[in-house]
Amino acid sequence: MRSRRKLRFRLVVSFALFGFGLSALFAFAALNIRSRVEDQLVTATLIDEVNNLNQQVHEHPDQQPRFGIVEAWTWSDRTIYKAPLAWQSLANGVHDISEKGADGRLHRYKLAVEHKDGIYSFLRYDVSRDELGKQQLLFSVIGAVFLFGLLSLAIGLWLSRKVLKPVSQLAQRLREFRRLGKAEPLAPEFADDEVGELAQALDDYAARLTSMVERDREFNSDVSHELRTPLAVIASTTELLQGSPDLTPKLAERLKRIERASRQATELIEALLLLSRAERRGPTRGETTDVAKVAGDVIESQRPQIRDKPIAVYLDVRTPVSVNAPASVLAVALTNLIGNAIKYTLEGEVRVEVDANGIEVIDTGPGIKPEDAERLFQRGVRGEGAGGSGAGLGLAIVRRLCELYGWQVAMRPRGDRNGAIASLVFG
Repeated sequence: MRSRRKLRFRLVVSFALFGFGLSALFAFAALNIRSRVEDQLVTATLIDEVNNLNQQVHEHPDQQPRFGIVEAWTWSDRTIYKAPLAWQSLANGVHDISEKGADGRLHRYKLAVEHKDGIYSFLRYDVSRDELGKQQLLFSVIGAVFLFGLLSLAIGLWLSRKVLKPVSQLAQRLREFRRLGKAEPLAPEFADDEVGELAQALDDYAARLTSMVERDREFNSDVSHELRTPLAVIASTTELLQGSPDLTPKLAERLKRIERASRQATELIEALLLLSRAERRGPTRGETTDVAKVAGDVIESQRPQIRDKPIAVYLDVRTPVSVNAPASVLAVALTNLIGNAIKYTLEGEVRVEVDANGIEVIDTGPGIKPEDAERLFQRGVRGEGAGGSGAGLGLAIVRRLCELYGWQVAMRPRGDRNGAIASLVFG
């Protein structure tokens, strides 16, 4: 197994380096933007000021030139009226004012005022360029934030793929195992880190699960074999007894019941064995099963249940249909659906209708509630008014068989009168 650093350590280091690098880049960008804006402002101010000085010298060579950025005025108590009216009432200190400059545009100034010993001193500084610099700096920083946000997103995506690559590889290998239907050891393919520990845990779980499934399959095979042997003996003995010349009608009827019960037990064992293996198997030699024939056999096997009840059972074959499934599987499903209809119907009729889509079993029993229709297919759930013995597993077995063969089974109440309708649709 390859030895690498822990995944947690790699995550911490990756994000630490990412945060440090991004902070360093942002600090560098902020300093660079500030330096460029400051240099641009200073250069523009100096150029404007030297042009202004040159213009003053050419226009008034006999006068002392004045600076445009910082200007100063002084007046006495007698000449203060010459100062701008808004300045005359200002107290000592620094004030923010806005006035039109020589270019006719509105400028912002800092005005320092000092009144002492009858002298008024005013010093005005133009801060318009500083405001422009702050605005440029703000726009530049906002642009840098968006730029570094996109950069961090790209780097984060790259780091996530890089750091979480082992997890993705583990998920991919698990999907391949599910597709191929076989499992191979995972741990040797991964590093000695958290992902490797997870792969080892999955290997251990798969080994325990495989062992349990193998034991379950062996148990089912052994039980199936052990049960089939006595059932075969019962069936052969019953067949021999039915051929006796001195057989009375009453004894012949009982032997037929034994034969039907033996056949049903054999079909049920085969269906349960298929469910335990989750194995879908068609009829032998590619043959199909006649649905109407199986339905008729099931109805005949249920005749003893209606001997003491005023119930009529009808088989209505509207369209012959065959399914690609063993007769035993179909017989188990129909035995539960038709048997339940007969069990819950105290009087009236049970009609079994066969058409091209499937089978419907319609009874005149007490019916079911719409909200209970789906719940009846759960293990251990029995219908209201169920009498006699039973564990509520019949419809659950039917549902599992239908899922195995792609069929659809459902229960719903009748709309015209009391009763229920069980439908089996072949996919």
